[in-house]
Amino acid sequence: MPAFEFAAPGTLQEALKHFAGQGTVRALAGGTDVIDQLKTARRKADLVVDVKRIPELQRLEMTADGLHIGAARCCTDVHHNPTVRRYFAALAESAGLVGSVQIQNRAAVGGNVCNAAPSADTTPALLIHDARAVVVSQRGRREIPLTDFFSGPGQTVLQKGEILQELILPVPPANSASAYLRFIPRNEMDIAVAGVGSYLEIDPGTNYVRRARIALASVAPTPVRARAAEQVLEGRPLTEDQVTMAAEAAAQAASPITDVRGSAEYRKELVKVLTRRTLAICQERIAGVHRKGPGH
Repeated sequence: MPAFEFAAPGTLQEALKHFAGQGTVRALAGGTDVIDQLKTARRKADLVVDVKRIPELQRLEMTADGLHIGAARCCTDVHHNPTVRRYFAALAESAGLVGSVQIQNRAAVGGNVCNAAPSADTTPALLIHDARAVVVSQRGRREIPLTDFFSGPGQTVLQKGEILQELILPVPPANSASAYLRFIPRNEMDIAVAGVGSYLEIDPGTNYVRRARIALASVAPTPVRARAAEQVLEGRPLTEDQVTMAAEAAAQAASPITDVRGSAEYRKELVKVLTRRTLAICQERIAGVHRKGPGH
C-alpha cells in the first residue's frame, strides 16, 4: 500500500482543519471500501482521517424533523435500531445486506453513500425516503437532496474540504411503508445484480396512492429514481395493472451494462420483478398496520 499520513481527530472542527489542508484527504468512516481502494491504487491519499470518534458523525436519533444518521454510524446499529425498523423498513433491510455481519459492524451508512458505487444497497432506501445530506466544511454547512449527491460512478458533489456529517430522513406519514430487495448470485457478501427500493403512502379509505417512490441500484452509472414509474402510481388506485405498469416504467428508467454478473436485458427484467415484489410488500405492510389499528 502506498504511504500516507493518518489522523484520528476527536472533534468535528479538528477534522475539518485536516480536510481543508493540502493534498488528497480521504475520510475513513469504516474503511471497508477505502482501505481496499488504496491497496489496489484505485484511489490515492496523502492523508487518511479516521472520523469514527467524532460525536456528530455517530448520531442516530429521531427528532421532529426526521431521522438523523451520523455519517460514521455503522450499518449494524442502523439495521437493528427499533425506530429505523418501524418507520424506515427499507433502510433497515438494506443496512443488513452490506457485506457480512463483520463488515456491517464496521461499515458506515455514510461511507456506503460517499463511496458512490452504483450498486450500494443503502442508497435506494435513502432515496425513497427523500433523504438529505448535511455537508460541512470550514466554510459552513449546506444540505443537498440525496438525489443530487451523485455525479458519476464513485463520484459525488462533495467539494474540497467538505465531508458528509449526517443524513436526515423526514418522518414518514401514517399509512406508508417501504421495502428493499436485491438479486445476487449468492446469499450474502456479493454485489447486487439489481436492487429496488419502493415506498408507498396510501389513502386507506380509497386505496389511492398519495405518494410513491421507487429507486434502483446496479442498473445505471449512479443510483436512480424511477420517476416515471412513481407517476404511474400516484393519484390512482393500487391495482395489479397499475403495479405492472409501474414495473415496466421502472425498467425503462434503468440503463444497465452487460458484465460477468448479468446482461443488460436480464437486469431490466430483474427491475420489473423486484419492483412488483417491493410494491407488494409495501402494500402488505400498510394493510397490516391498518388492520391492527392505532396504538400498535
